[in-house]
Amino acid sequence: MFRRSFLTALAVGATVRRLTAQVVTDGTAMTAEVKIERPLAGTPHAGKILIAIQPHSDDIPIFAAGTVAKLIHEGYTGYLIRMTNDDMAGPGTVGDTVLANEKDNDAVARVLGLKKVFNLNYANHQMDKESRLEIRARLIFLLRLLKADTVICYDPVAHYEENPDHYVTAQTVEAACWMAGGSKDYPEHFAAGLVPHSVQEKYYFSRGPQVVNRVVDISNTMDLKVAANRVNLAQGPGGDNGAALRKSLAGRGLRLPLLGDDDQTARRLGRNRRLDPHPR
Repeated sequence: MFRRSFLTALAVGATVRRLTAQVVTDGTAMTAEVKIERPLAGTPHAGKILIAIQPHSDDIPIFAAGTVAKLIHEGYTGYLIRMTNDDMAGPGTVGDTVLANEKDNDAVARVLGLKKVFNLNYANHQMDKESRLEIRARLIFLLRLLKADTVICYDPVAHYEENPDHYVTAQTVEAACWMAGGSKDYPEHFAAGLVPHSVQEKYYFSRGPQVVNRVVDISNTMDLKVAANRVNLAQGPGGDNGAALRKSLAGRGLRLPLLGDDDQTARRLGRNRRLDPHPR
C-alpha cells in the first residue's frame, strides 16, 4: 500500500479500528494488521535511550519529529546523530550552508528535548563514496557508548530512494544495531570500558512507497513537530516558503485560509501530519 493512499484512507475512515497493509512476498500478497501506537500516560520508558539518526538536518523534523517528541515525553533520554555536514543544501556559499544547517540541527535537538548532538560530517550527497566499514564502526561505538535501546532512522530497504546519503545511512545503521551486540567485534571498545549492547527496537521511515505496519499517533506532540520544522530554516519547511506562497496568492487577489493572515502563521505550513508512519 502506498503511504499517501494509506494516510488518505486513514483520514477518511477515522472510525475504522483495524487497518491492514499489503506485503508481497514471492509474488504472493499477504495482509498484515497495521498497529497504531497511541500516547502513553506517565513515563513508562524512563531509563531507556533513544537515538534519532538522520543524514541531513531536515530528515527527522519532517518524517519523525512527532515520534521522537512522544518517546521523550514518555521517559526516553534522547540523542541526535547527523551523518553529513549538509554542505549541498541551504543558503549562500558552501560555508554559509554548512554553518546554517549546523545551527538548525542544534535547534531541532533543543526543541525535541534531545540531550546531545553528534555530527559525523560526511560530505553531503557523497556518502556512497565513503567506507561503509568506517561508518558502521563509528555507529557501533556510539550505540555501545550511549547504550541505545531504540533507534529512529530511514528504512534500509526503502524502494526507489534516490539520495545515497539516505540509503547508505539506513543500511549502515541497521548493520551497526546488530553488530553492536557482538562480543568479538571491535574488542578495543571493551578495553576502553564499553560492553556489547544490542538495539532492541527500531522505527523506520521512508520517502517513497513503503509497507506500513505501525503508525504513531502524535496528536499530543504535534506542536513540537511543527516547532522542530519551524527552526529548520536552511533547507526545511521552516523557511519562508509558506510566507512566500501567501504573498504570491495575495498579489493575485487570492487567499488560502491555512496560511493565515501573517508571515509567522504561514511559516507553520510545512509538511506536517498528525500521524508518523513507520514501516516494518
